Amino acid sequence: MRIKVFNTLLFLLLLASACSSGVDKADEASFNYPESREDDRVVDDYHGTQIADPYRWLEDDRSEETAAWVDAENKFTQDYLATIPFRQNIKKRLERLYDYERYSVPDVVGDWLYYTKNDGLQNQSVLYRESASAKNPVPELVLDPNTFSDDNTSSLSGYSFSKNGAFMAYQVSEGGSDWKTIKVLDLGTLKPLKDELNWVKFSGMAWWKDGFFYSRYPAPGKSSELSNKNEGHQLYYHALGSPQAEDILIFEDPTRPQRNVSASISADERWLVVNTSTSTSGNDVQVADISGLKALAQVELNPVVEGFDHDYSFIGSRGEDLYFFTNKNAPGGSVKSIKPSVSKLWFNIIEPGKGTVYLKGDETTFDKGAVIKSVTLSGSNLYLRTLENVSSRLYSYKLNSGSPNLENIELTSIGTTSGISAADSGGDQFYSFTSLTAPGLILRVKNGRTEHWRISHNGFDAGLYEINQIRYTSKDGTEVPMFIVHKKGLDLDGERPTLIYGYGGFDIAIEPKHSVMRLDLVTPLIEQGGVFALANIRGGSEFGSEWHEAGTKANKQNVFDDFIGAAEYLQKEGYTSPKRTAIYGRSNGGLLVGACMTQRPELYGVAFPAVGVLDMLRYHQFTIGWAWAGDYGRSDSLDAFKYLRAYSPLHNATPQDYPATMITTADHDDRVVPAHSFKFAAQLQKVQQAKEPILIRIDKSSGHGAGKPVAKQIEEATDLLSFMFYQMNYEYKDISE
Repeated sequence: MRIKVFNTLLFLLLLASACSSGVDKADEASFNYPESREDDRVVDDYHGTQIADPYRWLEDDRSEETAAWVDAENKFTQDYLATIPFRQNIKKRLERLYDYERYSVPDVVGDWLYYTKNDGLQNQSVLYRESASAKNPVPELVLDPNTFSDDNTSSLSGYSFSKNGAFMAYQVSEGGSDWKTIKVLDLGTLKPLKDELNWVKFSGMAWWKDGFFYSRYPAPGKSSELSNKNEGHQLYYHALGSPQAEDILIFEDPTRPQRNVSASISADERWLVVNTSTSTSGNDVQVADISGLKALAQVELNPVVEGFDHDYSFIGSRGEDLYFFTNKNAPGGSVKSIKPSVSKLWFNIIEPGKGTVYLKGDETTFDKGAVIKSVTLSGSNLYLRTLENVSSRLYSYKLNSGSPNLENIELTSIGTTSGISAADSGGDQFYSFTSLTAPGLILRVKNGRTEHWRISHNGFDAGLYEINQIRYTSKDGTEVPMFIVHKKGLDLDGERPTLIYGYGGFDIAIEPKHSVMRLDLVTPLIEQGGVFALANIRGGSEFGSEWHEAGTKANKQNVFDDFIGAAEYLQKEGYTSPKRTAIYGRSNGGLLVGACMTQRPELYGVAFPAVGVLDMLRYHQFTIGWAWAGDYGRSDSLDAFKYLRAYSPLHNATPQDYPATMITTADHDDRVVPAHSFKFAAQLQKVQQAKEPILIRIDKSSGHGAGKPVAKQIEEATDLLSFMFYQMNYEYKDISE
């Protein structure tokens, strides 16, 4: 395929850019985009409505024609970005910002602490361990994912320790794919065993005796593993030293292939807990007492939760009592217990609501509006991480104390913690704390006293910046919180380059934290006198399950209205202008950006729909897409078709003026397949009426985001920031050193 290159005069004109108020841009009246063939024969009938899909051929990500299109679009994008004069300065600054030590919260395994560490620019973080009791512990390397592949695109995506601490099962992802291979490491010798399990996806590794439970799919057909529907999830048990073909099938449901299954094991190895689900929200629960079993073929699973109306997550057990975290009858979450061998009656342990916590009929103080996000059982304590006004709080709660005993674990400021990491038997607790401007630290609670375990610092002076939380009013009158970050004393002249980030879906809270995948864009922005805004729109779990449900299915337009309201607020209050407003979101957030830019394109100067769900009529046809119907609905329902068609970005990209847009995706994304982005890019390039470019950036040997090498993260952030500042006609001042 021949590439039509736009006028090379653009580069010469860029060389003349030299004014303090901005960067002079060429007058790009039109672009000669690579050809995107239209096939007028592809038309689908949705409940009597004919919908054309001329770029259906781009769904075949293995065809030579699609590969040629990808190469042509990538070259066009890189040729354009190469003309931006400050691009290399931004890359140097990002390399400096990334170049600092960062750690994960450790897992406590016997006397060992296992944690990951990245020296700074390592493509993959490395797994280490050290003694938990030694005064001056010496870190020991356990596993280095940088050795998994020559190009560093294979990553460590999860690990689990046997109950005696002798073995570690771990998952390897290649090229960012959701497909995983499970391997096993002997923790005495640090040598791998011969065990290798394939076609694993959406799986934990729950150890029991000399093996573990895991979930997998049947092997897909050749060349279709990155796009075909994921159906027929099965739960198996693998005994160490045996081939995968001899693994024992524990659970499957061939009559309902679109059902996922997972397993947990209690710390005493007595209880097997099996969850199944048909979407991202809601699951049933079956349990079995397996302490006396001689053969797993004898397992009899007994239901304790039937139906998929609520979420249940197993916390742990104490004897006959099994503890679960659930949102049944508790929009803010609750902790309940059950004695499955005695009855199916549930007992309330902790339930926030109307300002109280309930303990078997007693009451104690608990802040109003609290939403429980995670619960850890350790010793005789439950440790709760909550969100209160979208900021983290930590509590400890003593079980069987005879009276309510909820204690607050003090945090230093507004920010985000991880859940508590601790041994089931008790002992020290570990957790992280971070904010929008600070990379964070790992804290250790030892004998009730908190101390710093690890500190990360990237040389960025957070004291020069301020974080404000405001509330603005959405279209229907709902108040929506938003965090705004910028330099202290910044002159709000109405022209500040501003980046708004949002997600709005799947019961996921977007918290004020430092995230490499998101905030590599923030630091260079606010250093340059810009503004970052994080909008906590409906569809997430910031205020419990009701906030989530208000942004699902027929209510999904609320999510877009909330995000549109964020841009309107920032422009009205004098932070920025439409030309200098950029919007960014990933995955479901990519849908958010795609919908908002097609509904209100005049509000934005730059749009970044990243790895987005953009074809809302066909999303459920690919990989795990069918599981998202709990949030979206499906086009095979007439009612759902009507509202999906009304906001689907692909189907609402009609001739008009769109903001400068860079769509990002990856060739190994088997979560949200790249066809969404391919088709949206082709359509936008066809209908764009403005002088602003429509680009697509397609990463090779990358997936949805997890495990992405640091070098690739820096390259992508460099391109996004360069594009944003350039399109805003804003001069980037070099502070790379």
